[in-house]
Amino acid sequence: MTRRTRRSRPRALGVLAVAALLGTGLAAPAAQAASGGSAQLTDLVNPFIGTENEGNTYPGAAVPFGMVQFSPDTGHNTGYDYSEDHIRGFSTVHLSGVGCGLGGDLPVLPTTGDITSTDYATYAAEFSHDDEKASPGYYKVGLKTGIEAELSATKRTGVQKYTFPATDKANVLLNAGQSLHKSLHTKVEILDSRTVRTAVTGSGFCQDTKPYTVYTITKFDRPFTTSGTWKGDTVTAGSKTSDADAERNGAYVRFDTSKDRTVEATTAISYVDAKGADLNLRAEGGRSFDKVHRAATAAWEDRLDDVRAQGGSETLRRTFYSSLYRSFLAPNIGSDVDGRYTGWDQKTHRAKGFTYYQNWSLWDTYRTQAQLLSLLAPRESRDMALSVVQIDKDSGWLPKWGYGTVETNIMTGDPVTPFLTNAYQQGLLKGHEEDAYRALKKNADEVPPADSAPVGREANKEYLADGFAPYIKDRAHVKPGDSDYDHGASATLEYALSDAMLGQMAKELGHKADAKRYAERAQNYRKIFDSSTGFFRARDAAGNFTGPADPAQSEGFHEGTSWQYQWMVPQDLPGMVSLIGGEDAANKRLDSFFAYDQLVADPAKTAREVWVNGPYDYYNADKYNPQNEPDLIAPYTYLSTGRPWKTTDVVHAALTLFTDAPTGMTGNDDLGTMSAWNVLSSIGIFPVQPGTDTWGLSTPVFERVDLTLDRRYYPQGKLTVKAPGTTDSARYIQSARTNGAAYDKTYLTTGDLRGLRDLSFTVGSEPSQWGTGADAAPPAVK
Repeated sequence: MTRRTRRSRPRALGVLAVAALLGTGLAAPAAQAASGGSAQLTDLVNPFIGTENEGNTYPGAAVPFGMVQFSPDTGHNTGYDYSEDHIRGFSTVHLSGVGCGLGGDLPVLPTTGDITSTDYATYAAEFSHDDEKASPGYYKVGLKTGIEAELSATKRTGVQKYTFPATDKANVLLNAGQSLHKSLHTKVEILDSRTVRTAVTGSGFCQDTKPYTVYTITKFDRPFTTSGTWKGDTVTAGSKTSDADAERNGAYVRFDTSKDRTVEATTAISYVDAKGADLNLRAEGGRSFDKVHRAATAAWEDRLDDVRAQGGSETLRRTFYSSLYRSFLAPNIGSDVDGRYTGWDQKTHRAKGFTYYQNWSLWDTYRTQAQLLSLLAPRESRDMALSVVQIDKDSGWLPKWGYGTVETNIMTGDPVTPFLTNAYQQGLLKGHEEDAYRALKKNADEVPPADSAPVGREANKEYLADGFAPYIKDRAHVKPGDSDYDHGASATLEYALSDAMLGQMAKELGHKADAKRYAERAQNYRKIFDSSTGFFRARDAAGNFTGPADPAQSEGFHEGTSWQYQWMVPQDLPGMVSLIGGEDAANKRLDSFFAYDQLVADPAKTAREVWVNGPYDYYNADKYNPQNEPDLIAPYTYLSTGRPWKTTDVVHAALTLFTDAPTGMTGNDDLGTMSAWNVLSSIGIFPVQPGTDTWGLSTPVFERVDLTLDRRYYPQGKLTVKAPGTTDSARYIQSARTNGAAYDKTYLTTGDLRGLRDLSFTVGSEPSQWGTGADAAPPAVK
């Protein structure tokens, strides 16, 4: 998952209709939604799932893909932890499920009385979960100071409503100098009796990065009586401005709530400049808190309504819709209402014909979330793909892990290639195919200049010459971030996967010589296969296999072991199976990997006690790790070894790890990656070859799922997936039909989906011969 490895080691109802319905009252809090069915899908979402045990989600308010994520920070390095009981502030920027601290810009907290501290760790307000509620687009908490805080959001603003006790010293603290990242410089300005402006410049995500700046403007619904600023430990009443480098810095405003106890405010942000924040405020501000809340709820209801699941328990539906919700939280809008954005060259640009998005956890999302969004949100997915291509145009290179306006170089391999080839295969790059291909070809065949921020395929020189990325222990990092040389074995597998996907794109675009070259390089996974152990193994700069021979103790694999990476050859599973010794040998190894006999006897216990060790336990393991990305597609390997029913056994066991509780995430969510895995696996269609248009099939957990699809990409507009009678015991596919015709393959393509209205499974309590024919498995990428 996206974090520093070294740390691990110590629409049926339209928007207006929904808004009208919501006008009669607030949506039921997610944690308190009534059982026995919900009138609204938002009632099934529990934003607290994943807020404990390092899921690192946040419970605050956002709209789908919004620039603002207005949420409480309790002291955890990524923002909120359910096990903590003090809130330091409500800040405007969060990313769902990341493994290192970033964002947390401008934490705002209501207080009463005199300002006695400028450190939010000291002035943090105690709270109880008994007084806390959250639902999509809304958060509410009663602080033990007697203040009630409510949050909601638009695309580019966070809206807050505070209900104070009767007092002439009701304060709102706007803390510019403390956040979840390293603070470099901050500035606060009190512009008038209702408006505060800030600029927050910081850096860091798991380590130092280039600086980035978030500009904010906050407008209150009524004048404050007094105000001031602070710098360091010094509070200066009446001061209008304050500048600071790496020290505490902020402003406070004070109200008399003796008669009117409520104070509302809207904070707009921009990654461009103060003008951008002001334009965003003018465009999206000016509405009451209740109107913003209703609109946010309506936006989420409209989004969730594109997936209608029937059957299963209330808990199953809650975990499913909560995962669907988290899948739509990122990437995030990066351009202001006038289309301007800050590019990775740190210059101002204007997006024309698309909305510019940012925040790219590509090592994670290319495996699941990118495909889910291409299916359910193709318009936004198109703009996201164009934004990634635009990063190359602006800065000269494609991203690896981008936060805001900078490259962080977190994680390894070449994740941007399958991300963009997926967009191409899903038809999202029409009119831009060659632009994308040129950027991908440069990324695949070269390395970025030494004086540039990105590392790209850092080990490309050796990979192109020798066919593998070497594992060089303790090599000094040339640029900030992770290094492919630290993880040469897994980098080789990731490069080869990307070569296969790019080769397919090159072939379809008519670049025959390139296609041949990339197809040959896609076989480089063989270069790190050690026939003496029967597993992949790192090789050093001299070409020698290095590190322990025991695949459970292997070195050179990023956040995993050779056991877990052995299935990371989706482009050529038939070739990989042959290397192992054929289908029988592969099935024996898969059964050992998944502890299959134990799993069949007790799926949930096996998942929790055999597979799962801890959220950051990546190494010294010979079992499946459903909490991390390297083996997310591994359960679907059985589709290629003639045992498709075992895919369902493993997938359904892994689904038990998702629960309706704060601990209900399988490790970091990584910007919706694990949530998207849950959604797709629950529906029964999964991207088994990331970067292609191939979807593997398994038994759905719901009896029926109706998907509303965008007719511009899916002409039929709807897809219904049915599995009548599916249960924990009746989970084996006996037969399948597409549009009423018998279907014996274990996969579909996006082209198939475009003409598909109905995918139906007949299920039973025993495995069958369905999907075991010679041509049933997903073919190798050629």
